[in-house]
Amino acid sequence: MPPTERPPLVLIIEDEPPIADVLRLYLDRAGYAVAVESDGMRGLAAVRERRPDAVILDVGLPGMDGTEICRRMRAEDDWTPVLFCTARDDEVDRVLGLELGGDDYITKPFSPREVVARVKVALRHAHAPDAGDVLVLGSVTLDRGARRVLVDGKEVALTATEFDLLAYLMRHPGRVITRDHLLEEVWGYASAVGTRTVDVHVAQVRAKLGDASPIRTVRGVGYSAEAA
Repeated sequence: MPPTERPPLVLIIEDEPPIADVLRLYLDRAGYAVAVESDGMRGLAAVRERRPDAVILDVGLPGMDGTEICRRMRAEDDWTPVLFCTARDDEVDRVLGLELGGDDYITKPFSPREVVARVKVALRHAHAPDAGDVLVLGSVTLDRGARRVLVDGKEVALTATEFDLLAYLMRHPGRVITRDHLLEEVWGYASAVGTRTVDVHVAQVRAKLGDASPIRTVRGVGYSAEAA
């Protein structure tokens, strides 16, 4: 990056010092600026005051849990990428985090290098310039350059990952895309993390677009985008 450009700021909200320290070390080595908070209330205040480029958010926090922090961020129209990081591996917790607007979900124990890779993907979704073309399917218009989605002319707020998922499907109208392929192309990592992540994000996009959603399920295979 140019010498005058500040490095992306990653805010870690984690109440276990050893985990926070390891994440700080690896993210710092990767060239990121890093801030750490160990309490939910202070973490939310830091999100509002420091405006980080990405947030690594533990679910079980003192003061306010991570899911509530994410819920408040999205309610305030803050679409900063959120990567949930927790010891909980229950499917309910995973789905809840993604439904609240999380971009990714990492279960402890984890590889710090994998976390850095996930952060890079999340930031790429949020900040990388996209081709400036406009895609239209039915009443849904997706402007890749402005990163906006409109339904009948009214803007719909999507997370960065939801936007890229919809964009990928709309770029290949009528083509059936497997869940594994979507994980590789949209999330940028192997399918071992679980295709349920794709299903939850698709459900979120459909809920936000309503009847106008162009995403169709091809049972046993994956998804395709077709005019509603």
